[in-house]
Amino acid sequence: MQRRPKLLANENFMAAGVRVLRDAGFDVLFVAEDFPSIKDWQVIDIAITSNRVILTHDRDYGELVFKYGYRPTAGVIYFRMKNYMPEDPAKVLLTLIEDTNFDYDGIYTVIDNNGEIRQRIIPTTD
Repeated sequence: MQRRPKLLANENFMAAGVRVLRDAGFDVLFVAEDFPSIKDWQVIDIAITSNRVILTHDRDYGELVFKYGYRPTAGVIYFRMKNYMPEDPAKVLLTLIEDTNFDYDGIYTVIDNNGEIRQRIIPTTD
């Protein structure tokens, strides 16, 4: 089993999902609790300095990473989901992390409602 990542749940990640992850033993910072109303680039800075995987429903992170050169080295997981229960993204993540074939470190991951996963390595240089 791989290590448990430290997580940074963006403000748009539901509190119910954060509770599911914390109850499962994950170290989760929650922007809505710890850093309300900060900008996306500030979320990335926190993720970089604290080596945390960003959990978000915001597609703008892809642009920040691939167009503007932000490098959250622990990874980004973008849940491109619609019509879901508040805890569903966290449950999907728990299932994926239990699968030792799922790698998120240094990777921009997109997960949709159909369970489709797309991944792209986050460049280490511009």
